[in-house]
Amino acid sequence: MRAVVTGGAGFIGSTLTDRLLAEGHSVTVIDSLATGRLSNLEGARSTGDRFAFVELDVRSPEIPGALVAAAPDVVFHLAAQADVRVSVERPLFDAEVNVLGGLNVIEGARMAGARKVVVASSGGTIYGDPLPEELPVDEQHSQHPISPYGVAKKVIDDYLYAFRFLHGLNYAALALANVYGPRQDPHGEAGVVAIFAGRLLRGEGCRIFGDGEQTRDFVFVDDVVDAFVRAADRGDGVLCNIGTGVETSVNSLYRAMADAAGVASDAAYEPARTGELARSALNPGFAGTQLGWSPQTSLEAGALATLDWFRAQT
Repeated sequence: MRAVVTGGAGFIGSTLTDRLLAEGHSVTVIDSLATGRLSNLEGARSTGDRFAFVELDVRSPEIPGALVAAAPDVVFHLAAQADVRVSVERPLFDAEVNVLGGLNVIEGARMAGARKVVVASSGGTIYGDPLPEELPVDEQHSQHPISPYGVAKKVIDDYLYAFRFLHGLNYAALALANVYGPRQDPHGEAGVVAIFAGRLLRGEGCRIFGDGEQTRDFVFVDDVVDAFVRAADRGDGVLCNIGTGVETSVNSLYRAMADAAGVASDAAYEPARTGELARSALNPGFAGTQLGWSPQTSLEAGALATLDWFRAQT
C-alpha cells in the first residue's frame, strides 16, 4: 500500500507512520512542522525509498499536486489545529486549517485517485455536551458541537460523505477520545498526561483544576494507530468512536501516573476552568463491528510506557 499521512510528524501521525513502515508499506508524510517534529520521524527517515517527507501546510494550493505526485492508495488525514481553546479564540484560523485545509486534502485525494481517506475526527467535541446518562456516547448521538473545533470536525465528516456520493471516494472517520502516549505534546486534547509525566519526572508538583472528579476517556496511542490501520481496508463510509468506553477521573489519572513514577505526594488543587466538560466517554462497540477493533492497553500500562518515554528524553 502507498499511503500519505498528513500531520505525520506529530504525536499520532508519526506513530502511525512507524506502524505503516514496519508493515512494509510506503509512506509520504506531509507536515508543516508548525507543531510536528522531525525528531519524531528519525526512525522513518532511515527506511530508505519507502519513506518521503514533504514540508507543506494543508492550506497550501500545492497540496493537491503533492498528493497526485505521491499517488497514494490511502490518505490518512491527521493534520489539524488541535486546540479547542485556540478554536474559541481564533475561529477563523481554526476553520482555515481544519475546514479549508481538510477540504484541500480531500480534493487532492480525489485528484490523486486514492481509494480511501481516513480522517481523525473528535469524539470529545462533535457530540457537544452529552448528559451523564448518555455516557458512554455512541455514534447515534446527535452532533451539536459547542466549539469551533468540533464544528470543523463535523463539517469535514459531511464533506467526506458528499465526496463519496459525488465522486466515489471512500472514507472512514475515526472519532478519537483523549489520546495519550509517547511523543505526546502537552498542548493537545489529552495534554494533561504529558504535563503530569514531565512534572512528575522533574520532581515538580502537579496541579489539578477543580475537584479532579471531571472524567475523560483516555486511549493509548498504539491502540488508536491500530484503528487507523484497520480502517484502511474496513469501515467504509462510517464514523467510528475510538475510545475505551471508560470514564477516568483526573484524580485517578494522577494517582496512576504518580504511582508509576514512584511519587507519593498529592497534587495541588486550583479553581476549575470555565467551560470544561464535566464528563466524557465514548462507546467503542461500533468500531468492534466495523473495524474489528477494541482497546488493548490499560491505563496503568499506558501511563508506564508514557513515563518511560519521557524519562528517556531527559
